[in-house]
Amino acid sequence: MAAASLWQPQEEGLREICSLLEAHISPNSDQARIWHQLQHYSQFPDFNNYLVFLLARGEGKSFEVRQAAGLLLKNNLRETFSSMPPTSKQYIKSELLPCIGATNKAIRSTVGTVISVLFQIVRVAGWIELFQALHQCLDSNDLDHMEGAMDAIYKICEDVPEELDVDVPGLSERPINVFMPRLLQFFQSTHAILRKLALGCINQYIVVMPAALYMSMDQYLQGLFNLAKDPSADVRKLVCSAWVQLIEVRPSILEPHLKNVTELMLQANKDSDDEVALEACEFWSAYCDVNMPPEGLREFLPRLIPTLMSNMVYADDDESLADAEEDESFPDRDQDLKPRFHASRLHGSETGEDDDDDDAVNVWNLRKCSAAGLDVLSNVFGDDILPTLMPLIQQNLARTDDDVWKEREAAVLSIGAIAEGCITGLYPHLPQIVAFLIPLLDDKFPLIRSITCWTLSRYSKFIVQSLEHPNGREQFDKILLGLLRRILDSNKRVQEAACSAFATLEEEAAEELVPQLGIILQHLMCAYGKYQRQNLRILYDALGTLADAVGAELNQAKYLDIFMPPLITKWQQLANSDKDLFPLLECFTSIAQALGPGFSQFAEPVFQRCINLIQSQQLAKVDPAAAGALYDKEFIVCALDLLSGLAEGIGAGIESLVAQSSLRDLLLQCCMDEVADVRQSALALLGDLSRVCPIHLHPRLQEFLNVAAKQLNPQCVKEAVSVANNACWAIGELAIKIGKEISPVVITVVSCLVPILKSPEGLNKSLLENSAITLGRLCWVCPAIVAPHMDHFMQAWCNALCMIRDDFEKEDAFHGLCAMVAANPTGAVGSLAYICQACASWNEIKSEGLHNEVCQILNGYKQMLGSGGWEQCMATLEPAVVQRLGRYGL
Repeated sequence: MAAASLWQPQEEGLREICSLLEAHISPNSDQARIWHQLQHYSQFPDFNNYLVFLLARGEGKSFEVRQAAGLLLKNNLRETFSSMPPTSKQYIKSELLPCIGATNKAIRSTVGTVISVLFQIVRVAGWIELFQALHQCLDSNDLDHMEGAMDAIYKICEDVPEELDVDVPGLSERPINVFMPRLLQFFQSTHAILRKLALGCINQYIVVMPAALYMSMDQYLQGLFNLAKDPSADVRKLVCSAWVQLIEVRPSILEPHLKNVTELMLQANKDSDDEVALEACEFWSAYCDVNMPPEGLREFLPRLIPTLMSNMVYADDDESLADAEEDESFPDRDQDLKPRFHASRLHGSETGEDDDDDDAVNVWNLRKCSAAGLDVLSNVFGDDILPTLMPLIQQNLARTDDDVWKEREAAVLSIGAIAEGCITGLYPHLPQIVAFLIPLLDDKFPLIRSITCWTLSRYSKFIVQSLEHPNGREQFDKILLGLLRRILDSNKRVQEAACSAFATLEEEAAEELVPQLGIILQHLMCAYGKYQRQNLRILYDALGTLADAVGAELNQAKYLDIFMPPLITKWQQLANSDKDLFPLLECFTSIAQALGPGFSQFAEPVFQRCINLIQSQQLAKVDPAAAGALYDKEFIVCALDLLSGLAEGIGAGIESLVAQSSLRDLLLQCCMDEVADVRQSALALLGDLSRVCPIHLHPRLQEFLNVAAKQLNPQCVKEAVSVANNACWAIGELAIKIGKEISPVVITVVSCLVPILKSPEGLNKSLLENSAITLGRLCWVCPAIVAPHMDHFMQAWCNALCMIRDDFEKEDAFHGLCAMVAANPTGAVGSLAYICQACASWNEIKSEGLHNEVCQILNGYKQMLGSGGWEQCMATLEPAVVQRLGRYGL
């Protein structure tokens, strides 16, 4: 301590740092120059001493400068504390402690932040004095000291709660055991700030649940009940947050009190403070998600549903109300452009689900939370909620005055929210519901037009199912044309909702769209001419979805003439560094796959642009100045995916383009990229090129195989399962095309696939299927290499083969199974029951040759075992399996 107290700042140094910090917080200063100077100062070993001195003892300096010193200190500690001289470390710690109770609130708060960052580095054992100081402050009865200590403890609990629940040499108790009774006492404090901080601290422990909280649970729950009607909204919000967390992670603790808690949450859901009501509203989804017995909630529904309905009405300060005023004459601002995420290409079972919320990146609020709650309740209680809900909806829809448009809008939102859960009760009335909604597409209020688009899209599946019914086609066409009208709306919010809704309808309707294809394309291209950047992205999605939905039907000159020229014009206008290229690249990927060979006429410039994009991004990675652009992996991923779409669309037609390009070497680089998304898309393209032009991979074939095989080691599978999935698929595609040339990597790959097949729990379905297929393909092309090892994997492999749907990939895998048995019939006899189950998993083998091979194998075993042994094997199988084996002439 003596050494630390010897340090004193020099006046000149203090003056310089102060004026630099003053400039740093001034809005008009040259921030780059100041940053450069601060970096220069941080080279001095005692720079952080000056900062803590200013924060702790900067009397006479402005609070803003002292705060800035503290925040700079916090950032420096994260990076440099471990390498500081011991005297500086000690000085900083000793200066912070007396300021825990500083009289100025901003200084107290900054000190608490610095303490929590420093605590994360040194932990309890490295700063025992901190706990002594915090205790003294808590016991001082001085509000500033108590609040400062609670603020620091709260920040520590928020960042590293588990660190207070450890045994520490030199302390008789774990810190949390000592703090917990004190925190619970503060629930009764007359100071709202102390009640809020104490409750905030304990709430951080609900998930980790230390013994200290578990043992005090009754006192904690009683405290929550007592604080439910607290005068402070901040405290009431934390009470609601506690109940929500408890039901999510410790529902058994709440069960005895559930009725009382539910009643309190229902009251809180009507709180005059929107943030309290929002926190309470989360309770209903949480209750249903943890599968609590729904009966506990049923008696509250007649009061809960009207509460949710009234909370679904737009609040007067909802930002959407201002946004909705913007028509297409308002230019998009850069900050309006929502972040977009491109999902790298994945081969195999689709496991992702699209989120159908059209504004997932907007602010979460009471309105959206209430609609989500109603959605969840409708899925749990189904049609039972309709007797309470429908009169409210009808009552709100019947009010046509302009001043109650928000209530009408909320009624339309609720019809959309219950689309999934209440469909059984609503389906007979669907024609009336749709007939009622269609005129609302032309309502004078833009937010009613936009919510009507969304609500109609929620019924897409059922609208398409109704096509066989009388008037079903007429209803479908009305909705289709209504949404197309709204796609051309002058209001940007309505354009967005209509495009999203139309994309949802397209996915469900697929080929049913074909009769209207010309009209659809004319509307989409008319919108293409008037949309701004944000909505253009959604329009590209609608166009790409249309291509996926109608496929080759799009490949007609009359349609191509409508939509390809504008897209090509835009494609030529956008620079290689323009992020607006991403959605256009994705759209072209879907179009190339849909048009198939019909895309050949556009292929050459598209192919060349993709190569240029990958090359310029590879350069930008090492030398942004030379590339004239900053590196962004999305350009590479989108370009690789479009090349995959081209290979899939024009097939062998891509061969001449690949032959004249540097794609092979670029692709190998991308397969080794450190970014998983890039490797994932590169390996998908490797598989696609293996199918259509393997000859151009030949010169670097072994390198491709080694890189792909490396992605299958257990560590890589754990870190990037989608990359492993595509690597596995690509190796299988290559095996089929290059035959015995794959032999150098066969054992490596098989040894990686076997553990995947043997422990399928928790693994991605697509990876399991691809592993079984690729193993089969390797067995087919190199049976002599694999057969000696088959007793290691035969049973797990057969189990996985049972799960694969009938197609050519399953046929390839079974050619491998037959090759294994032919190479080593006695080695496979121990797995015969599993082989029989796999053979019985086919609905029908289309290939006559393979069908005959399977017959030969099974009949061969029947002869080999004799009738007694064969009957014994059949007795271990389900009767349905034995029956299905009959098709193989047994």
